Amino acid sequence: MELRIDREFESKIPPLTAEEFRQLEENILADGVVINPIIVWNGVIVDGHNRYRIIERHPDIQYTTHEKQFNDRFAAIACICKNQLGRRNLTPEQKKYLIGKQYEAEKETQGGNHGNQHTSAAKCRLGTSPTADTADRIAKENGIGRRSVFRAEAFSKAVDIADEVEPGIRADLLAGEIKATEKDIRELVTADPIDRPVLINNLRQPPPKKPHKRNDPETELIQKIADDMLEAKSNGKPSTMIYEMNDALESMIFRWEFCESNHADFFELEDCLSEIEKLIRNGQDFLQAFEARCRK
Repeated sequence: MELRIDREFESKIPPLTAEEFRQLEENILADGVVINPIIVWNGVIVDGHNRYRIIERHPDIQYTTHEKQFNDRFAAIACICKNQLGRRNLTPEQKKYLIGKQYEAEKETQGGNHGNQHTSAAKCRLGTSPTADTADRIAKENGIGRRSVFRAEAFSKAVDIADEVEPGIRADLLAGEIKATEKDIRELVTADPIDRPVLINNLRQPPPKKPHKRNDPETELIQKIADDMLEAKSNGKPSTMIYEMNDALESMIFRWEFCESNHADFFELEDCLSEIEKLIRNGQDFLQAFEARCRK
């Protein structure tokens, strides 16, 4: 079978680091065969892009393929995202992107693929019954809230838009090397195409550093909120300040839920639980003190 790479499919696969790719290549060469089959759909690679790159470099390596059936390409994309979300070494940005693309694809597909409960195709069957709430189901599968699914979709759209304007920036965004706030995402998605290059250039600019009297995270957070309040007041737009505060809160929630869902073993360690409880108390103390200041 002549295999083909679909760029849209491949873009949903978090790339390996150079060291990870080298190790995979060494393992395959040592085995003399690609042990896991390459998953294909009508000759298009669905899973196994990195293995196929290695096969291209070493044509004598033996490999096998496994054909899956999907109703349409959206069902295939949703399956790719769902499989990749099972990896444990994703960055928070990669996980957010995959959740967004899975949700986007499942809304477009006309139904899941077919097969009985013993087939590998059945593992990617989508919950597409008329009464199924796709966002709630994806949220439950990933241990996050429903609103986080919607934010993930917006984030994934912003990443794709940025990569269309500046090819290659997707990797930096998903690696967390470039941070995009909820405000950045909203502006990028809604902006006119002619304005997007400027917005993307602004993403690459490091945030201005502000002097602090002492290196205290709580003081830094309070100072940031105070600065946002002052700027919002001068602009007559309190919604800007509220949006920033909500962005900070939602970012914390997403990262905490990410840790819980991807590092469940640590939550069984007594020493780790003790440290987590300390963090929770520190957060509660801060929010209570902040609420008291707001009510004065």
